[in-house]
Amino acid sequence: MRKYVLAIDQGTTSSRAIIFNDLSQIVSISQQEFKQYYPEPSWVLQDPEEIYDSVIKVIFDAVAKANLKLSDISAIGITNQRETVVMWDKETAKPIYKAICWQSRQSEDICRWLKNNHYEPVFRKKTGLVLDPYFSGTKIKWILDNIEGARELAKQERLLCGTIDTWLIWRLTEGKVHATDYSNASRTLIFNIYDLCFDDELLQILDIPKSILPKVYPSSYHYGYATALGENIPITGVAGDQQAALFGQTCFNEGEVKNTYGTGCFMLMNTGDKIVHSSSGLLTTIAWGINDKVSYALEGSIFVAGSAVTWLRDQIQLFEKSSQTEEMATSVKDNGGVYFVPALVGLGTPHWDSEVRGAFLGLSHNTTKNHLTRAVLEAICYQTKEVLDVMTLDSKIPIKSLRVDGGASQNNLLLQFQSDILRIEVIRPQVIESTALGAAYLAGLNVGVWDSFSDICQKHNIDKIFTPKMDQHESAKLLNNYKKAVACTKMFKID
Repeated sequence: MRKYVLAIDQGTTSSRAIIFNDLSQIVSISQQEFKQYYPEPSWVLQDPEEIYDSVIKVIFDAVAKANLKLSDISAIGITNQRETVVMWDKETAKPIYKAICWQSRQSEDICRWLKNNHYEPVFRKKTGLVLDPYFSGTKIKWILDNIEGARELAKQERLLCGTIDTWLIWRLTEGKVHATDYSNASRTLIFNIYDLCFDDELLQILDIPKSILPKVYPSSYHYGYATALGENIPITGVAGDQQAALFGQTCFNEGEVKNTYGTGCFMLMNTGDKIVHSSSGLLTTIAWGINDKVSYALEGSIFVAGSAVTWLRDQIQLFEKSSQTEEMATSVKDNGGVYFVPALVGLGTPHWDSEVRGAFLGLSHNTTKNHLTRAVLEAICYQTKEVLDVMTLDSKIPIKSLRVDGGASQNNLLLQFQSDILRIEVIRPQVIESTALGAAYLAGLNVGVWDSFSDICQKHNIDKIFTPKMDQHESAKLLNNYKKAVACTKMFKID
């Protein structure tokens, strides 16, 4: 008899439910997009109720597509957009404000205040993170400081807070469990990655009451039952999306690296039980916790990757479907001298510049929409090269190959150009849904669907390996031109 695990992949723009069998094969997928709200420039909000409703819909749809019953599901794994914050009244079960998305920059003033008061070293030392609006802690403070009645609810011990995984666990268990896992907690800017707890000093600096925060457990753990679905299905795996993808790519050993091409681009290296601090703008984070062992990772964060393609499609309207980009980019022999700096919400690793904005450079009368499209795809690869270089420097581990996943990894032109720029192998698995697969693995390990890491590795198959084809001097010239474009954009900042 086959065994089945349901993975809830709650992403930035859509929610998906994917059912895997015990051979690591996809049985069914259901996906639903939800609305993004942009009330101010650089603010990105989401409706937590819409997110939860979309999750419920895709769960039932995926089960129906698989011709299964909910009772056939052995376990549920949850993976989620990290750093996005929800705050709600536990008595009414209603959010007191929209979810502040990880992309949102609305807590910039708080970060600036923290930096001006010289708090960055203590945050960096304890959390492995930098002071940036990207992370959850300053978003939590923003809601507490700006939403009427928030602090009063906290005093009454009615207020609960958490990242998206916490919100989903609480709703699916019908309010019985308020929890998160080590990987998500490590992204909040208030979690001590040494002591494995929310840090009292950091909470005091941000004026965040500990009572509103979830309990923190291992990533493979019995969290409770999803009784809201009408069945007692155990929730036994939870991880932030990028850590889940690292796990789904079977990067179980120190020095193994993956890059996920989604809304943003996120490269993680497993550093084992070592906490490796970066001097180059990388983040130190928790990869996962299993049983009594915690594994750590180095991470490079690229804020804009697939979202730049979405921007070209929806805002600039260069094409109707994102799938057209490969054909458009292939139709021209090169970028025509056009470079794109994808700083639509600032630049992440290694720049960490939240004020710089995006730009096309090198435009001429010969520039077509195909050149613009190619420049956007190439920019994803240049950013990845910047991250890989500093990761190699800080870890002192030479990277021989890069495992890739995410929606854009289906684009062969993108991955070939990526290999050309990196000068190493780029490996794409048969199942590119590594994020969901990682959540499924974490959940399945807890209930015996998979019995070990080696069992998982035996069922992990490769689709294609891309190797460098471009002349090394040409790839170096292209990268140097991109770096010039970034430097120009950083010099020109609009007030």
